[in-house]
Amino acid sequence: MPLPPSPVAREHVHTRSMRVNAYARDDGQWDLEAELIDVKGYDFPKSGGAIHKAGQPVHHMHLRLTITEDFTITDAVAAYDAAPYNEYCSSIAPDYKDMVGMNLLRGFRQAVKARFARTEGCTHLSELSYILPTAAVQTMAGRRRKQAESDASQAEQGDKPARRPFHIEGCHALRVDSPMTLKFYPQWYVKPGSDTEPGTTEPGGATSAG
Repeated sequence: MPLPPSPVAREHVHTRSMRVNAYARDDGQWDLEAELIDVKGYDFPKSGGAIHKAGQPVHHMHLRLTITEDFTITDAVAAYDAAPYNEYCSSIAPDYKDMVGMNLLRGFRQAVKARFARTEGCTHLSELSYILPTAAVQTMAGRRRKQAESDASQAEQGDKPARRPFHIEGCHALRVDSPMTLKFYPQWYVKPGSDTEPGTTEPGGATSAG
């Protein structure tokens, strides 16, 4: 459901939009293509006397990361369509190739902060990258579904899978004692108050993105 109407009159001043499209590649890897757009709700003067119109992007940038099945980045490409300082902003784009080798689910945000801090990077590109770990998890949803089906088949045969899916215990809805875990992952369900060991989490859990 949408947010309730504001109880106080207000004026729109800024909109930030972020979008991620994910693609399965023929070589077995995945592309995550992220886009950030900032627009103002008012006209304002730019240096030199030109007027920046309301709704015209102040920032418009793109970041594509190519990842393997274990969420390791094998390629990174950044590009700019709009930035306040034009080529002085966009000149940092090639540096984001240094994301290659990082893993989206293993301290990724901290690695980005360390490599692209302050003058070493673009604030907006770095912020755009922060949404990609959870987007990557969603991208792998089909693979996880197949794994869940395999786990269920093993459970029916009396065998418990060696690794617990990493999204269990990753949010409040999928606590090990949650009704949702009981319904969708009964083999990993633990009754509230039980001392039973719930299992071993699959390496690379979403909560370790940093």
